[in-house]
Order: sequence, then C-alpha cells, then structure tokens
Amino acid sequence: MTQQEHPGPQHGLLRSLTADHAFGPLYGLLLLLTVLTGVVDAVSILSLGRVFVANMTGNVVFAAFAVVGAPGFSLSASLFALAGFLVGAYAGGTLITRLSSDRGLLLRAGVLAELVLVAVALTVAAVSGDPGARHGTLGMTGGAFSAAVTDATAALLAMALGVQNAVARRLAVPDMTTTVLTMTLTGVGADLRALYGHEAHVHGASRAAARAALGRRLLAVAAMIAGAAAGASLALRVSPVSALALATALLALTAAWVWLATRAPASWRTFPAARH
Repeated sequence: MTQQEHPGPQHGLLRSLTADHAFGPLYGLLLLLTVLTGVVDAVSILSLGRVFVANMTGNVVFAAFAVVGAPGFSLSASLFALAGFLVGAYAGGTLITRLSSDRGLLLRAGVLAELVLVAVALTVAAVSGDPGARHGTLGMTGGAFSAAVTDATAALLAMALGVQNAVARRLAVPDMTTTVLTMTLTGVGADLRALYGHEAHVHGASRAAARAALGRRLLAVAAMIAGAAAGASLALRVSPVSALALATALLALTAAWVWLATRAPASWRTFPAARH
C-alpha cells in the first residue's frame, strides 16, 4: 500500500470523523445520531412509562416486566414502541432498496425521515396539554402524558429509530451502530490490550490507525452518555417536550451536515463492492 493510497494524516481522530478516506464524514454524522439516541431513550424511559424506543432488547425485557405486573412499566407503550420500530425498520429497508448505490443519499433520506417523525412526536406531546408539556418529571406525581399521548409518542420515536437502525446497519461504519454499544465496548477492551497491554504488538502507522479507532469507539460511548444526560436533565428539570425539542434540533443539524456533504460527488458515497 502506497503513502498516497493511505496517507498518515488520515489516521488522526478529528480527520477520521469528518474526512476519512473510506467513510468521509459518516463517523461524525453517526456520532450525532448516537447523541440523539441517548436523548430520546432518556425521554422514553423517564417520561413514557419506562419504555425504550431505540434499544429493542431492553424494550422486550420491559414488556415482559409489564406482563408480570411489575410497577411503573407500560405494556401498551412497549408494544407500540415495538410496532413502531418494526414499521420504521421496514421503511428504512425501503430506502435502502431505492438508494442502494449512494451512502450519502441514503443517510440523507433516513435523517430527513427521522426528522419528520420526531418533529411530529414533539408536536403531539407539546399540544397535548398534559403535565409533561410544561413541567419536568422530577417530583411529578402521576404520568407525564395521558396513555394515548404516551403510546403515540413512543410509537413515533421508535419508528424514527427503526429507520435509523436500518440505515446505520446498511452503512456498516465500524463501531457506529448509533444505538447499541455492546460490541463497541468489546472493541475498546480489545484495543486497549493491543495498544497498551503487556503483549502490545501494534506499531507505526498501524498503531496510529488503532489509536484513532479506539478514540472513535470512546467517542461513541461518550456521545451516548452525553445525549442521555442532556435528555434526562431536560426531561426531569424542564419538561419532556424540551428534550424532544433538543432531539429535533440534533436531527436538523445532522440533516444540514449531510446535505452539505452530499452536494458534490465523493468516493465515500459509493458502497464497497460485496465480497464473495
């Protein structure tokens, strides 16, 4: 591999987030969507009857808790979220089929679909007149929203995250699933051993690339934490609607970035050829 094909500066963490030779700005864009995931899951867990809208593993478990009568869990919200997620994933699959040759256009369409769905969820919650539209849930007695608004909001948010999951899965950017961090954390552990363990064996340009990969993985974890902390703080102390407004703003920012990134042709926009 020549220096021209694989220049050293590409290994820098900041450059790898915005102008990676293989993924362009996808790392940075998916980091923003990871922040979004933290925000919306904070809203759903703290304001919609302990339901996940992005992590369906947790949501299935919560639904099981509700079935056996565990207090504080909403079976209907969990079921609406599951249904919404499946619908969103199906819609994401449709986008993938139609935009299978351009990663940039696929992400742009997915983000715009998410933006519409989250904006509708924000509108539903804001005009409901329920306590969650005006007050934080910290110290609130009773639910933040009525059952109908809770179910509708959970379904809309889950639909948006279903689209996001489907698109992120097709983009297949390493360690950027945007919703689940289990494998990312596994990679962090493996990277730390390879780079700093007793039997560290990564050197030179490979070491620089490995350090950039470790940095991206740690940033993905930090992005989820930051989003969850911001969403929880707003939902608890201001209102769940304010947290949904933050989610909408994050999607608008992501949509603007991906629109700018797709104004001109670029090599990163082409899906790599399938290996057989």
